[in-house]
Amino acid sequence: MSEEITASHILCSTEVSSNKEALKSIKKIQARLAKGEAFEELAREVSDCPSGSQGGDLGSFGRGRMVDEFDKAAFDLEVGETSEVVETEFGYHLILRTL
Repeated sequence: MSEEITASHILCSTEVSSNKEALKSIKKIQARLAKGEAFEELAREVSDCPSGSQGGDLGSFGRGRMVDEFDKAAFDLEVGETSEVVETEFGYHLILRTL
């Protein structure tokens, strides 16, 4: 059986705003997380992904199910750790490994 993890994410989509604006937005969200705001609450408030309504929860997934950049970043995290900003074809993400 292949390794599976559970993760949540916050997306600032480059389809919703320009690359520059999306990057600026994700950096602001990253700063808010650093100040102690809850990942789940921020995802509900600001994520451009439909998963935002579930606090960014993506459920469980195995290697290779997500786009390469996201997959690598998510699997490199320890449980409870949040990634640096990750750029994919969809925009900019912050990923929280939950299990």
